[in-house]
Amino acid sequence: MQSITTFMAALGKYDFLQSALITAIMVGVMSGIIGNFIILRGMSMMGDAISHAVLPGVAVAYMLGINVLIGASVFGILAASLIGFVASRSKIKTDTSIGIVFSAFYALGFILISLAESSTNLHHILFGNILAVSDTDMMTTTVVLGLVILFVVFFYKELLITSFDPTFAKTYGLKVQLLHYALMLVLTLVTVSALQTVGIILVVAMLITPAATAFLWTERLAVMLGLSALIGVLSSVVGLYLSYTLNWASGPAIVLVAAIFFGISFIISPKQALLPTLWKGQAAARRVTA
Repeated sequence: MQSITTFMAALGKYDFLQSALITAIMVGVMSGIIGNFIILRGMSMMGDAISHAVLPGVAVAYMLGINVLIGASVFGILAASLIGFVASRSKIKTDTSIGIVFSAFYALGFILISLAESSTNLHHILFGNILAVSDTDMMTTTVVLGLVILFVVFFYKELLITSFDPTFAKTYGLKVQLLHYALMLVLTLVTVSALQTVGIILVVAMLITPAATAFLWTERLAVMLGLSALIGVLSSVVGLYLSYTLNWASGPAIVLVAAIFFGISFIISPKQALLPTLWKGQAAARRVTA
């Protein structure tokens, strides 16, 4: 309780902590929202690929002195296009092409970072450091959050249909492929925005875990969007608190909290019904023994 009081006092005193909290909330919301469409489409591997593929874009941006959002977005879309090209033009399956492309991009990113002599920033790029978030980072996150919300609001029906029944969507005349690449672009922007918070390695966890947790509680997409955003926010805020008070790395702390929420939901959610099943099994065993 004392540590919470100390954290709240520090929150009212230090601007950097206020910026970190605001950014954490925004990242929690947008990763929670966009993560729903990633898991519903069975694209968890693609999310992992995009999150790793942006690393060379970040390195190139550092070398050219431009906004990392530009470099990362270019390489994220390039990776998604290459994965689709390899999968469609060869007998190699999609998951194999994903593994090849994202590992190649990831390796290229490490090499470019060493050439750019920015290895001192490598730890923050990989694991995040939300306590060091800058005004530029916060502004970028705000813009991306706005784009995510607008994208989902304007294309909600299209995303709903293509996520649950892509075959019907094609028959209905929807541009499924175009919507897929638009989603990849938004996913790339969210990934870049989350770099400062959780880092490249752990960003996929923030995209998937809150959405997977919400999926255990509801089958309605609208409810799932709101619930996953809430879980993302709670994970980010509690993770920030642990990061500040216990001197933990921010990225792992946030992801660990999200995983705990998932674990609790896995046990007690009505959809999963693991705990009631265990109780019924134990009761049946007692009846048989008696």
